[in-house]
Amino acid sequence: MPPVGAALWRSLRAHQVYGANTDVGKTIVSTVLCNAIQRNQAAPRLPSSSPHLQRYANGILTECLYQFDEPVSPHIAARQKSLTIPRDDEILTAVRQTLSDWAGTGINFALVETAGGVHSPGPNGNSQADLYRPLRLPIVLVADSRLGGISSSISAYESLRLRGYDVHSVLLFRDDYYQNHEYLRTYFQKKSIPLVPLPSPPARPQSHEPDAVARDEEAMAAYYDRVARGTDVTGLLEELTAKNTARIERLEAMPGRAHETIWYPFTQHHGMAPTDITAIDSAYDDFFQTYRPAASPEGGLRATFDGSASWWTQGLGHGNPDLALSAAYAAGRYGHVMFPGNIHEPALSLAETLLESVGNPRLQKVFYTDNGSTGMEVAVKMGLRAACHRYGWDASQEQISILGLKGSYHGDTMGVMDCSEPSTYNKKVEWYRGRGYWFDFPQVRLSQGTWRIAMPVDMEALGPDLQFASLSAVFDLEARVQSEAGQRYKEYIRATLETLVQQHGMKFGALIMEPVILGAGGMLFCDPLFQRCLTEVVRGHPELFDEDAPRASSTPAGQPSWSGLPVIFDEVFTGLYRLGRRTAASFLGVDADVAVNAKLLTGGLVPLCTTLASAEIFEAFSSPEKSDALLHGHSYTAHAVGCQVAVDSLRTMMQMERDGSWDASRRDWQSSSSSDGDSPEAWSTWSHGLVHDLSYGEGVEGVFAMGTVLSISLKDTQGGGYTSTAAQGLQQALAAGGREFAVHSRVLGNVLYLMASITAQAEALRAIEGLLRAALLDGAVSIPGATD
Repeated sequence: MPPVGAALWRSLRAHQVYGANTDVGKTIVSTVLCNAIQRNQAAPRLPSSSPHLQRYANGILTECLYQFDEPVSPHIAARQKSLTIPRDDEILTAVRQTLSDWAGTGINFALVETAGGVHSPGPNGNSQADLYRPLRLPIVLVADSRLGGISSSISAYESLRLRGYDVHSVLLFRDDYYQNHEYLRTYFQKKSIPLVPLPSPPARPQSHEPDAVARDEEAMAAYYDRVARGTDVTGLLEELTAKNTARIERLEAMPGRAHETIWYPFTQHHGMAPTDITAIDSAYDDFFQTYRPAASPEGGLRATFDGSASWWTQGLGHGNPDLALSAAYAAGRYGHVMFPGNIHEPALSLAETLLESVGNPRLQKVFYTDNGSTGMEVAVKMGLRAACHRYGWDASQEQISILGLKGSYHGDTMGVMDCSEPSTYNKKVEWYRGRGYWFDFPQVRLSQGTWRIAMPVDMEALGPDLQFASLSAVFDLEARVQSEAGQRYKEYIRATLETLVQQHGMKFGALIMEPVILGAGGMLFCDPLFQRCLTEVVRGHPELFDEDAPRASSTPAGQPSWSGLPVIFDEVFTGLYRLGRRTAASFLGVDADVAVNAKLLTGGLVPLCTTLASAEIFEAFSSPEKSDALLHGHSYTAHAVGCQVAVDSLRTMMQMERDGSWDASRRDWQSSSSSDGDSPEAWSTWSHGLVHDLSYGEGVEGVFAMGTVLSISLKDTQGGGYTSTAAQGLQQALAAGGREFAVHSRVLGNVLYLMASITAQAEALRAIEGLLRAALLDGAVSIPGATD
């Protein structure tokens, strides 16, 4: 089923009525509002969902989409064997479609009334606050006037705010004994939320009394007339109308205001117009809710797939209520506290969880920074210090370089920028020097239904291109490392290093790699065997870097010692299940001496980075002199909010792995594996059939999928690369989308990639795959420069 867009229309003012508790009078409040609308407008037709509304607000259009036979909690009603329970997405679709139909017929006011309290369960057991969150309707909160109602009302409000709802008004019945309305009026005034107290409704006659029904109806009719005349409900409705109008006006104005004030990263502003900027009203799961004034005169919102996973950060979905609660808990408990010389529970718990779960016996220490770039900056400092300490080099007197791969990118801070070859990202940056050597490497992609490893054009020593029947066969490194290709890789790497050191006098202090996939360089899928061989040569031949270098051994604590050069893995993008495994290093069968994680570390909620290092690397900074310490830090180091969110995010992801959450995707890719029924070495949440079919696309040069990543390289007779425009047509087609939703994507030259969270729903991904098929296989998109 296609994703559901948030509900917003220019003509229809739609609100959701939530109660602070059950039996607080939501239906009576809804009737009061509808009656007030009728009194102030000529013969309106207003939707409702209650027989009570039909009786006491003439002319109301009602729609009850789903109803249980018994007035009990849905989790009890659902136990009836004969009952067909609608899925949550079916309920959302039905609600939004009903509202959309009403908006198209001139109805200008709608209420969606919930059942019970804010957290009363929906039909499938989920809290209603979570069930209806994708619609993100503005809230009319009916507070509780009874004993304990102040607490339940404030708790309900906070629960709604925690989930990103806008509470536009509060109503409750006046009780002169408890006087909750007096306290709550002051509370909500501070938050600029109007509160309207209503007279208490008349007591219902006992059912056995004569004419009970007739007297009850007469009393209620008189009550509604009295409320309409004696309270400022009309003023409240005017304020609700103003807020609806203001929301649309803000969304319409945001691109223009942003164009005047914002300097966007990685964006050439020359020729940029406000129409190139997308206004995002909210986000939930894998989708933005984007405003599209040109496509909808009604001023509507549309679900838009977050195709870059918000720059690769999304792991557990936008608006995740569990992570929001984790952040709120840590913010309430700590805020931010000074870290050096101190410890707090979230930072300690995260460090211990990481060290226990990454499966790397070398790693013993955790250093906290704010983002991937600064985490890699620390890693470079660690690696270079360790090498200089061991070999007696003086970095102030000679240049110590790094080894890496072409197309690598480790961030934009000054140190790590020098760890990448000259490129569009850095060659015009004034301080850039490029201190290192970067190997070209064989690349993996699926083309014409065959997994191919293409050797670099100018590296004949690596041998001919290779072909494999499945992606899992590419990752069968224990077999491949002894192959002829493995031997050629090792010899080529050893000979190259020997030339660089002995003939060119270069000194290297660390090997830095992004395991498997080089992200910002263009989603470059490196042959994992090449990275394995590069690591083994560096560690197995320390004499290449210093003729007196010791061989690999163990530290006094029994941990593996680094040999040759410290090996640093940049897993900022590829780590923590992005490629389907807890670590990308596990694909290579190699343990790094330093590993960096960010992005998915906090599930996509807040920035945080960890640099994990071996005890031996740590000891290189140990000295009686303060100046020998790792003098690096940030004001918000080990931010308690980020650490707590990361702890809960990691535990959730690991539990998903234990629960087999991705078993369906594994089975889908298992049929293409040569593992004879075993779990495939590599798989993706993107369907194997799609990837296979796209590989035959006329304008497609190659494609691959791993974990949540899908990468499509388009043909470009001009050579491709970061400045290529070959992918723009496909990007525009996805942005146009279909009737129900669109896709926001980023391109890296001639490469368009899509990425999902690890919690992405299969139905949503299949719908997006339909757009891709239409664009690339059905000829909907013309790829410029794609002729052979």
